[in-house]
Amino acid sequence: MIKLVAFDLDGTIGDTIPMCISAFKKAVTPYTNHELTEKEIIQTFGLNEEGMIRQVITGDNWQKALGDFYDVYKKMHAIKCPHPFEGIAELIGELKKKSIVIALVTGKGKKSCTITLKQFNMEGCFDCIRTGSSERNRKAEHLNNLLVEYSLQPYEMVYIGDTVSDIMACQKVGIKCLSAVWATSDMDTCEIKEHNKEHLFYSVESLRFFLTESFKSI
Repeated sequence: MIKLVAFDLDGTIGDTIPMCISAFKKAVTPYTNHELTEKEIIQTFGLNEEGMIRQVITGDNWQKALGDFYDVYKKMHAIKCPHPFEGIAELIGELKKKSIVIALVTGKGKKSCTITLKQFNMEGCFDCIRTGSSERNRKAEHLNNLLVEYSLQPYEMVYIGDTVSDIMACQKVGIKCLSAVWATSDMDTCEIKEHNKEHLFYSVESLRFFLTESFKSI
């Protein structure tokens, strides 16, 4: 029986990834000697905003760029991504009614995570929140810590994410990854399917049914 469901944020709870890339490019490019490409930005994913920026900026200007990023991100959020995916908040509400612990494990930094949850009106949805590091991807570490903190066996916890790296993090700690592909590109979906074809979800509704009606069969 599942006792804890942990969610990724970007691309899973909301369609925030395109906005994150745009905000990063707009805020950080003025501090580099060239215009950042989407590929360059994506290569920094897995770290929080400080870590991402320090990957592309040398010297002390990274602090100014970080401050600019938060300003741009907050303003852009309200326009480009004002709401989470339809059905996500309702799904979390249903799970909480079943006394399931709801966690958020994201690579985002604490400040940008707070901005997003406030914009989505989801500040009170999670029993615990684990944010990213400027040094390394800590998702596997965070997931393992949740197992220990709540005295759970791996089969009692699942993680909902939208990338291959999420699948790999789950494999490191022995938990199931439920892959959310309702906002991924066809190419990314195919890659995810190669690693996790048994637990692939093309809509929030299909995930909701699986968790609320069939979670005992995992």
